[in-house]
Amino acid sequence: MKPLCYTAFMIEIYGTLGPACADRMILQKMFELGMTGMRLNLSHMSLVQADRMIRLMRSSGGEHAKLLIDLQGPEVRIGILPETVLLEDHDTVLLGQDIPVSPVILNEIRENDEILLDDGKILLKAIEKRPQCILAEVLRGGRLSSRKSLAVPGKSFHLPTLTEADMENLSHAREYGVYGVMLPFVRGKQDLIDLRRALKETGNEQIRIFAKIENMDGVNKIDELIPECDEIVIARGDLGNAMPLWELPRVQKYLSRKCREAGRPFMVVTQMLASMENSPVPTRAEVSDIYNAVLDGASSVMVTGETASGKYPAEVIRYLVNTVRS
Repeated sequence: MKPLCYTAFMIEIYGTLGPACADRMILQKMFELGMTGMRLNLSHMSLVQADRMIRLMRSSGGEHAKLLIDLQGPEVRIGILPETVLLEDHDTVLLGQDIPVSPVILNEIRENDEILLDDGKILLKAIEKRPQCILAEVLRGGRLSSRKSLAVPGKSFHLPTLTEADMENLSHAREYGVYGVMLPFVRGKQDLIDLRRALKETGNEQIRIFAKIENMDGVNKIDELIPECDEIVIARGDLGNAMPLWELPRVQKYLSRKCREAGRPFMVVTQMLASMENSPVPTRAEVSDIYNAVLDGASSVMVTGETASGKYPAEVIRYLVNTVRS
């Protein structure tokens, strides 16, 4: 590993585009502070629908910023809710009716399975399988909105690598100057081969592939994934749902070591400054987490909801940049 004084200034700093930072002055400040690129989550909108935000980013100092698009891929999500739903502890809900879920997913869920929603913020337990739905108890409640993630620890779902929406977005990638494509829930090298083929078919051979490790399939197959991508993403949100949370630091260290040994760049992401969604100052644990990712050899770090929907997007970048460079 190169000395920290050298590598710290080579690390890419990514924010995430969203309503909280869709302002010219805020974006200008974020770039002035040292942000080098931005992610756009395409699980909730398309590239074309994000046209205004992308143009605003470019005109605010991001002319040469590295734009990453985060595809839908084989990620499991709930469907569209008419409005936000409050799930309280000990409530019962019907997956497939109260909460729209694909029949493909329902077929795989069994009684007593735990079901994690919205990156694990909400926890359900399957009680009874019924025709076209599943009765579940709320073990840990919260507010649930449309298109939030769904995970069942220990289970993999047989979904195609790319959705129709992904292919449509890839067809517009060149005109928006996309630098890299993030593929969620990579399960094996075939997912990355499929994405590489789709990039070629849409005239985007130059776009880099970022493989998001978010399940145990990805962890267990890291050796076959590394040669097929340009950068590994240690995406700790859903990855933390795939195992007891106390095992996550060990797995992060394992993936970091694998990437270092192979000479493959890697990114660390999720909840790096989560408290700053509502606070102007991070916790001591958060800045220590960022610093340790740098020490482990991360080539890039990223914040998500902190800049997309948080109250202090520019301050988030200030702390992220200063901690990386300290």
